[in-house]
Amino acid sequence: MEKGNNKFIAVAYKLYSVADGKETLIEEAPADRPFVFITGFGITLDAFENGVEDLPKGEPFTLNIESDEAYGERLDERVLDLDKEIFTINGHFDHENIYKDAVVPLQNEDGNRFMGRVLDITDDIVKMDLNHPLAGLDLLFKGEIVENREATNEEVQQMLNHISGEGGCGGCGCDHDHQGEGCGCGHDHHGKEGEHGHGCRTHSGMHFSCLVFAICLYLSYLVF
Repeated sequence: MEKGNNKFIAVAYKLYSVADGKETLIEEAPADRPFVFITGFGITLDAFENGVEDLPKGEPFTLNIESDEAYGERLDERVLDLDKEIFTINGHFDHENIYKDAVVPLQNEDGNRFMGRVLDITDDIVKMDLNHPLAGLDLLFKGEIVENREATNEEVQQMLNHISGEGGCGGCGCDHDHQGEGCGCGHDHHGKEGEHGHGCRTHSGMHFSCLVFAICLYLSYLVF
């Protein structure tokens, strides 16, 4: 939870994956739509928060975060074959939301939010990957501090409301545009649709339908 002297931080950055010495641009948070968060809530990756929290406004930064400090390794056991009936509404399969490569917002019984990507759909099975999209990747952030100051009591309370689900689009304090998914958060993504601000620890702030909530309950029982 929050700790003393929570900081309000806004950062502009470009995020790259790094493999075999090659940098691939994944996401950009420009200065006019920075990634905004408050420290001490476990919202961002620990390595990301630790790397920027003491930098002054206007300071450029470069952060290399290896996969084990980012989103971990890809795990085969997080690829699930789910009964297609889970995704039915009034007896009809939800083709509008569940299709190959669709990114579905999910939530487990503890309230943790994350994303699942549909890999394949057969006559009776939906194969879904619950690994984070950046699992197994080393990450490189190149950016600049847009703002770094002590958070006000109102901002801390607003963050608490977001975390408790009372504040609508919340979680990572994101402000970026998602392709096809999300909460009006503000970063431009280069690649797969529906991915979230990757300074964030988890995927959050999504709008949940009744269907998705039912799926979440099933997944929380099945996986967690």
